[in-house]
Amino acid sequence: MSSPSPDTVVQVRDLEKVFAHGGTDVVALDRVNLDICQGEFVVLMGPSGSGKSTLLHIIAGIDRATDGQCLVLGSDLVEMSEGELARWRNEHIGFVFQSFNLIPVLTAFENVEMPLLLTSLSKRERAEHVRTVLEVVGLGDRMTHYPRQLSGGQEQRVAIARALVTDPDLILADEPTGDLDAHSAQDVLEILRKLNRDFGKTIVLVTHDPRGSQFGTVTRHLEKGELLPLNPSKTTL
Repeated sequence: MSSPSPDTVVQVRDLEKVFAHGGTDVVALDRVNLDICQGEFVVLMGPSGSGKSTLLHIIAGIDRATDGQCLVLGSDLVEMSEGELARWRNEHIGFVFQSFNLIPVLTAFENVEMPLLLTSLSKRERAEHVRTVLEVVGLGDRMTHYPRQLSGGQEQRVAIARALVTDPDLILADEPTGDLDAHSAQDVLEILRKLNRDFGKTIVLVTHDPRGSQFGTVTRHLEKGELLPLNPSKTTL
């Protein structure tokens, strides 16, 4: 693999992922090559089963490739042990899932604080971080609410705040609007765009919703495990 340029956050080369299913090999990713630069908002689109989420999970260090290379933030994920990957993810990656994955017995504040419990921050410092990110996602007045007291859109905003609270280098979102109504989905996409534009966060969004491409700076399409040629999106101003 050639050395990435200083502003390259993700460099993927000839990446393959094969799943064994009922005695048959299923190719999820077929020799994918991808570069993502600092400050980009990349939207990965394609039909169900095209490999979008698989690619995102490999970039996040949640899943491993069958073959090929994946450099993220200068680290070769293929060479890392599971323990090293776990520490690396906590330091560098903020991941937003389709299902909010909030703990129902914890308040919004407590859910967002959880990743910080693994750091050396004091209780006061953790509280400052949590309040800041909840304000960023527009939930400064919902800190003491439990998930059951929030709408689906608000729950996803809590999940985004949780992903943001460690100030990650890379935010990865896997179908974050998939379980939301149109209005809530719009709100979530606006927040992601704000994080990109106002805070300079590098974001990779996986979605099958065509509205998603309106919010990114670059749109890439996958079809049957293959990444189609680059097609920059028209950024909405």
